Amino acid sequence: MTTVGVPVVTGIGVVAPTGTGAAEHWRTVLAGEHRIRRISLFDPDRYATTLAGEVADFDPARWADSRRTVQTDRWTQLGFAATRLALADAGLPEVADEPYARGVTLASSSGGNLFGQRELQRLWSQPSRTVGAYQSIAWFYAASVGQISIHHQFKGPCGVLASEAAGGLDSLAHAARTVRRGTPVVLAGGTECPLSPYALVCQLRGGLLSAGTDPRRSYRPFDARANGYLPGEGGAVFVVEDLAHALRRGAPTIYGELAGWAATHDARPTSTDGDVDSGQYARAIRLAVERAGLSPAEVAAVFPDALGVPRYDRAEAAALRTVFGAQPPPVTTQKPLHGRAHQGGAALDVATALLALRHDLLPPTAAPDRPASGCEVDFVRRARPPRTGAALVCARGFDGFNSALLVRRPATGPHGATAGSVGGTT
Repeated sequence: MTTVGVPVVTGIGVVAPTGTGAAEHWRTVLAGEHRIRRISLFDPDRYATTLAGEVADFDPARWADSRRTVQTDRWTQLGFAATRLALADAGLPEVADEPYARGVTLASSSGGNLFGQRELQRLWSQPSRTVGAYQSIAWFYAASVGQISIHHQFKGPCGVLASEAAGGLDSLAHAARTVRRGTPVVLAGGTECPLSPYALVCQLRGGLLSAGTDPRRSYRPFDARANGYLPGEGGAVFVVEDLAHALRRGAPTIYGELAGWAATHDARPTSTDGDVDSGQYARAIRLAVERAGLSPAEVAAVFPDALGVPRYDRAEAAALRTVFGAQPPPVTTQKPLHGRAHQGGAALDVATALLALRHDLLPPTAAPDRPASGCEVDFVRRARPPRTGAALVCARGFDGFNSALLVRRPATGPHGATAGSVGGTT
């Protein structure tokens, strides 16, 4: 078997409502602890949605110096923390020893909206009619990639993926391609903070947010009572590394391979009501499994998009049945515990999937209590070992983006030393 150009994950950095650090996140999802709360970053009383998943007690000064925190939005500051955690987990220095052999590929959606709203309010409410010097960069959707690459001196291939929730998977796929093309270490994943008045209004305008007031019952994907999603912040950053490079330097942990991936687009207008097309979503799932060189029967679990909107939930269940037949693999979602963090949420699902493979244990699903009609699949009700060493993570971005990523254990096990070739687009 070859180890050349095999993209593996050697570091996981989690900053989410479920915890700071992969270990705390894993404990929270195994216990099924709900971390949805009333929004505290601003007063949400005037809005229909008042609940969200926030990163508790987050202090940006712990993760970055004052020069960088004054330049950046909370979304980027969460990225600083996740990146430092991922590099430490991988046993890599914070400042690159080989700058041009290190890249950064993160996903982005809403950008620095908290920073931007503050500065625009200052512009229109104060006599000076000015904004801060960093307004031009802090809100920019590529701000996290730029700030992280500069601070850590990652001067190799860098980029940002913008496909809403699907971007959390697209960034990992792009990182895997970058590794195959010769860059041995790439940061991937993403964080998000869609919790400003402006960002909340934008989400409310889409008509998909839940207006529930019970933190444990207001975001129920696949449930007969599902009525929308609740927003969340945070996410995960990963060290994606060439397996041969990881083995040479003695990486402490190899969590798993990025074994297959695919992205498609619905190529049709997104309707605000009515049925949701599942055809291209199913195609992305099928291609990801095929490109990993696996049969559908070899997939141990699915971590779904889990939007919590009935027509989208039905379409997702239909896509799984299209690919896997009448009995899809076990399905588990943790989004009701922490909210939907768009690209950060998809990255967080990948972290959960990799941890599940490492610990040989599928975490219980946080929903549904009573599956809606058309959503009857095998939900993981109690933690159980996976049948195989492969897990599928799925994500849909608003306006037609579909992505799927297949992760699997290295060939010799969760701490494996060798792995075979992997599949994906180039």
